[in-house]
Amino acid sequence: MDNKALYSLSYGVFMVGTRSKDVKNGCITNTCMQVANNPTRVAISVINTNYTCYLIKESGMFTLSMLDNTVSFETIRHFGFQSGRDVNKLESLPLPEDDNGIPYMGWSACAMLSGKVLDSIDLGSHTMFIAEVTDAKVLSSNPPLTYADYQNHVKPKPQKVDEQKKIKGWKCKICGFIYEGEQLPADYLCPICGHGPEDFEPVYE
Repeated sequence: MDNKALYSLSYGVFMVGTRSKDVKNGCITNTCMQVANNPTRVAISVINTNYTCYLIKESGMFTLSMLDNTVSFETIRHFGFQSGRDVNKLESLPLPEDDNGIPYMGWSACAMLSGKVLDSIDLGSHTMFIAEVTDAKVLSSNPPLTYADYQNHVKPKPQKVDEQKKIKGWKCKICGFIYEGEQLPADYLCPICGHGPEDFEPVYE
């Protein structure tokens, strides 16, 4: 199966923030949709091994920042390529907060919403949270960033390497896990963060 075909699905790119007691965190996701109206409800999907997912399960609350087309890869790297278990992502960032004290993006986002979780479904690699929207704000007039735009214009392209170098393994760009072997299986999922082959890079001898 060619996983790149899935890039053609219409997604946005979002920063999900949450707070449980005094602990705040945020991560990047590309899955959110409105699933009902009156009251407005959305569904988001978060990787089960993400610290943010654990905190949402504890608190039942989150914010969703819709990233716009001005966002830099460094911003996405900050929230999406390191774990809140290892580093305080918000320590040096003066992010605004909603009425529940949950942070959301104060830059490079065109809108935000606050959600109260009504139900959750374990999907194996991810948990889907169904939530009622309790607040929403327009933050800028910039167009939202799509997942396709992220893949084509924001995410750095792999650097060309000497073809004579031999691959000895594959490193997950999200969490750093290394798969040992010359060929990474097409359906492989990182055992640490759950990301697929498209987020691995070769490790050379």
